[in-house]
Amino acid sequence: MNQSGGEYSPEEATIADLQGVLSSGQTNSRKLLEHYLSKISTIDQSGPTLSSIIQLNPDALVIADELDKERTAKGPRGPLHGIPVLLKDNIATVDRMETTAGSLALLGARAKRDAFVATRLRRAGAIILGKANLSEWANFRSTRSSSGWSARGGQTKNPYVLDRSPCGSSSGSGVAVAANLVSAAIGTETDGSILCPSSSNCLVGIKPTVGLVSRAGVIPISNSQDTVGPMCKTVSDAAIVLGAIAGVDPNDAATMNSEDKYQRDYTQFLDPNGLENARIGVAREVYFGYSAKSDAIAEYAIKIMKQRGATIIDPANIPSAKKMSESESELTAMLFEFKSSLNAYLSELEVSPLRTLTEIIAFNEDNAKLELQYFGQELFIKSEATTTLEDPKYLMALEQNRRLSRSEGIDAVMGQYQLDALVMPTTTPAWTVDLVNGDPSFGGSSQPSALAGYPAITVPAGFCFGLPVGITFTGRAFSEPVLIKLAYAFEQATHFRRPPEYLQDVFKTN
Repeated sequence: MNQSGGEYSPEEATIADLQGVLSSGQTNSRKLLEHYLSKISTIDQSGPTLSSIIQLNPDALVIADELDKERTAKGPRGPLHGIPVLLKDNIATVDRMETTAGSLALLGARAKRDAFVATRLRRAGAIILGKANLSEWANFRSTRSSSGWSARGGQTKNPYVLDRSPCGSSSGSGVAVAANLVSAAIGTETDGSILCPSSSNCLVGIKPTVGLVSRAGVIPISNSQDTVGPMCKTVSDAAIVLGAIAGVDPNDAATMNSEDKYQRDYTQFLDPNGLENARIGVAREVYFGYSAKSDAIAEYAIKIMKQRGATIIDPANIPSAKKMSESESELTAMLFEFKSSLNAYLSELEVSPLRTLTEIIAFNEDNAKLELQYFGQELFIKSEATTTLEDPKYLMALEQNRRLSRSEGIDAVMGQYQLDALVMPTTTPAWTVDLVNGDPSFGGSSQPSALAGYPAITVPAGFCFGLPVGITFTGRAFSEPVLIKLAYAFEQATHFRRPPEYLQDVFKTN
């Protein structure tokens, strides 16, 4: 947070910092929003042209004025009152914005109601600034896609090194927060789409337990793996946002499991001494060894955890790690679930130009110069060829996913060593954007928590040639309080977060 010549600037400000200056009258939500809009114009829409925001909310300034009046009359609703937040463009809102998953096929579609998370954020007093660009259809259209590209929004750039990938499907959410274009953002994850862009953009990202946050109103991929979570500059910010969006929703049956498990306030678990006496296992097999640079950063992080009083069990390998990584069951289950879930979502829209996956495939073929110019839709075609969720092939794949990741996976190793969490590198330093060949396959650590539906949190852990790298803490179902405590203690011991410099390439980093 910068202040010079009496002018307030929200650069790198936390949500608590912003609430402080808003409450003191040093600034107001309209001025804060105008600052972000000005920066979006000069950084996102021109200059480096990050292309992280696919659409701005035309009513945002009016909402800011209303919230400023309410603050004066009644005081703030809570920590998010008057704070601008960005939603990924697969999260439905009933306003003048589109919800398209980055695809031209859904332009003009209208939902009957706001997504649960949008409703919760509005109720908390947050200003929905706009929709974030993303990997089109949350990166479930092609095996050769480029992270951060959509037909509506183009290619999102990594603000740290502009020729590098922003990673994951929640790419715009990550880039916008990293570049201080918004205070916080909401991403979605099926397997790595919060964790990877958070790591690659020097952010804290929380991938919650499936069922902690409702998926109602979110364009789906997988009913068994999809979740929604915060992407922020600090653990405290992420904890504030998580508390605002968690909760039971009758429109998402999975949330019934969280009725006595979710918290209204996750900031109560922010303990700077949270690593003391914690038992943390290092999951080396599969999740180390694919990147020497990421390994080195993780080893240094583990050393800091020891210094801060954690007991490190090394190795504490997930017994089923190889089986999970080699199995086709994850893709099989997602192919079945995508068709079923997407058709259900489309059928429930108030207005939609298309109502089935079949129609979307045909739309892409008819508009190939715009939609299929860089990569195809082979995953769509494979999903369309599946049958129903009663198919034994699907049921066997789902059972294998849950067994390998839970009883034979995370639960097994955590029970064996009585662990509070597992730790591993989140992913590699960001790779060069390649629209011709698509994203390369390196490695990451998101799969166990994705298949299990368990929580994970990534925290900045260092840099390599100007590129951020994070570490991930993973735990059992609904262990968000423990993970937040550990992540916050690590963050407070290190403070690796730093804003981007918009370098052209890695050769300019030294």
